[in-house]
Amino acid sequence: MSSIAVIAQVPAENLGWLSSKLLGVTLTSAEWVLWILVVLSVLSIAIMLERAVYFSRNRLPDSETLAVRLARGELEAVRVAIQGRRGMEAAIIREGLASAAQGADSVEQVIASTMARERPQYERFLSFLGTLGNNAPFIGLFGTVLGIIKAFHDLGSAGVKGAAIQQTVMGGISEALVATAVGLAVAIPAVVAFNIFNRQLKTLTSRANALGHALVGSLRAEVR
Repeated sequence: MSSIAVIAQVPAENLGWLSSKLLGVTLTSAEWVLWILVVLSVLSIAIMLERAVYFSRNRLPDSETLAVRLARGELEAVRVAIQGRRGMEAAIIREGLASAAQGADSVEQVIASTMARERPQYERFLSFLGTLGNNAPFIGLFGTVLGIIKAFHDLGSAGVKGAAIQQTVMGGISEALVATAVGLAVAIPAVVAFNIFNRQLKTLTSRANALGHALVGSLRAEVR
């Protein structure tokens, strides 16, 4: 740390042109980094709420029961049960039943196509949460580095001695570390939400596959 303090006391005229320009940029307040993190945090919370509502509204709570009924050949009863329902599971059943007259092989293709069409609707905005969770700590660390650079530069410019050195440096560093703490506070909820939604999507996909297999199996059993 003493070596950094020595560097901070080097006059600007002894630095190269690029170094002096970059030093001038980094000596600005790191508060703008905190504002970026606050904006990202608000966006992530909004996405979490929107995704939570979307996942809750676009699922079949009784998909296991419907899969059993499809396997038994109760196609018309299932068709009535999913009326007005939304989501991947309901769409697969609806599209599969609509193409049932074309045979089991055609239904398999329709189910695969429907799943490929519906899945991106659930994955929407999840990449933002994943990216934010991975990079928010680095944004906070960047703000901390800027704060530390400013603290040592202020130390070199003030020419203080003794206990005043500790007060100047430690005060600046403690303020700088706030950016790292905020970055972690933004990243942790984003990572947790990203993992939860991914797990829910895997569960929905598994249930949709089970419904599709039950429908195809029932159609093939009828042919036999």
